[in-house]
Amino acid sequence: MSQDRAVRVDAPTERNNPRTRDIDLLPTLDILHVLNGEDRTVPVAVGRVLPELARAVDMAVDALRAGGRVHYVGAGTSGRLAVLDAAELIPTFNVPPDWIVAHQAGGAAAFQRAVENAEDDVDAGAAEIRESASSDDLVLGLAASGRTPYVLGALAAAQELGARTALVTSNPDVGQVPADVVIAVDTGPEPISGSTRMKAGTAQKLVLTSFSTAVMIRMGRTYSNLMVSMLATNAKLRGRTISILQEATDASEEECEAALTAADGDLKTALVHLLTGADVESSAAALAVADGHVREALRALGG
Repeated sequence: MSQDRAVRVDAPTERNNPRTRDIDLLPTLDILHVLNGEDRTVPVAVGRVLPELARAVDMAVDALRAGGRVHYVGAGTSGRLAVLDAAELIPTFNVPPDWIVAHQAGGAAAFQRAVENAEDDVDAGAAEIRESASSDDLVLGLAASGRTPYVLGALAAAQELGARTALVTSNPDVGQVPADVVIAVDTGPEPISGSTRMKAGTAQKLVLTSFSTAVMIRMGRTYSNLMVSMLATNAKLRGRTISILQEATDASEEECEAALTAADGDLKTALVHLLTGADVESSAAALAVADGHVREALRALGG
């Protein structure tokens, strides 16, 4: 057994929840009703921090437009959610793999099982950022308690580099931390005391999904509410690209297939071609000048 000093964290997520004290006495369906009732409070709590989240989105857009990157940093559940969000952006929005980089305490091994003491290693968090970040970047830390040493070490190192920083936490009383923006989602005590994979984890998932989706929209990776930057890596996704083109243009399936083939599978180029009538080469050139923003390319071509 480890003889390391115990640390007692004073955060709302660690406190006892009076609404669930008798949950172990309930039948299965009632347990699920109670848990569902707790879960339904999370989106409301996230809604209260949208101004802070918007600031983080704008900082991320500024970083990417300056040639920088966005770094997610987390431990345990927070780190796993960060890895998941970063991984899903590549096929969904066809982003360069280094736009959003996830750092998890304990490395890849910690994705499937806990790595002992990894989250307590402040120096490891700092070293991770010093080795991979620059002053043009945004470092977004995730820590339910707001006090995870690995995450705070990474944020402090980021500030030393001159990078922008933000922290996602479920502790509204986190106090002074090395973050330009604190996104404190007050999810309160967990249904099972201290189990931050529950409401705090759900809040982090909602925040990350909204954050990255808003960033992708601002970076021109969508047209309307359509995933026009997605990679068609299998038959199902190839079918989805045809559906997207039909939805956006009202063209027939055959016309969309032909346009996509002419554009060498580039959905955006096919879309601009179908909407403006410009040839594929002109459509691709307009998109290049517009840095991939479909609406700007359409305006340039008079569409």
